[in-house]
Amino acid sequence: MQHNHTETNGRQTVVITGANRGIGLALCQQYINRGFEVIAICRTTSAELSALKIEIIQNIDVSHSNDLSHLVSSINKRKIDILINNAGILTSQPFGNFNYEAMLEQFQVNTLGPLRITEALHGSLKSGSKVAMITSRMGSIADNSSGGAYGYRMSKCALNSACKSLAIDLKPQDIAIAILHPGWVETDMTNRNGEITAKISAGRLTERIEELTIDNSGTFWHSNGEVLPW
Repeated sequence: MQHNHTETNGRQTVVITGANRGIGLALCQQYINRGFEVIAICRTTSAELSALKIEIIQNIDVSHSNDLSHLVSSINKRKIDILINNAGILTSQPFGNFNYEAMLEQFQVNTLGPLRITEALHGSLKSGSKVAMITSRMGSIADNSSGGAYGYRMSKCALNSACKSLAIDLKPQDIAIAILHPGWVETDMTNRNGEITAKISAGRLTERIEELTIDNSGTFWHSNGEVLPW
């Protein structure tokens, strides 16, 4: 575990999963620029993440419940203002060549992972805290015009459903849930294909999280501000 941190000194605290690259790494930089205390969660750090000189909690696989006690003890009694569940995986399972184990792995990471993290860190959330789920418009049933990507689409659709329930269940505690599509982003996940960079996506995502309130909690947003269909 790499610390490189000081006490919050009144700064807001953000926790970001999948922080070692791509959108997660760009989100860390965004929140550093905004003056937040940033806690980065990942399986293994990267040179780019380590160079940010923030607190990094490694060896956390969101699909492994056994890793969560280490995460909770590392966060300890600190309060979290924003929790961003960003970790995710994408593999292709075309019809006629299904890999059901790979589909299950996507459910473990993309659907159950954010739930595991949110439940494990629930004790560190407080009135006014925000939980942002980085999902995908590929989880939209109404928006599906190209088919394919069975495991990924199903895992994100299931995540969206879970997020809606979370928004209802946590509303009495004044904890708001953002359901966010990052856009088509140039990352390793998309083989560097995309319309926008991770930096642009992260900037838009932070704006959506800033605009999140208990009243619009549970809404499915594109990072550009458009409301997406379920």
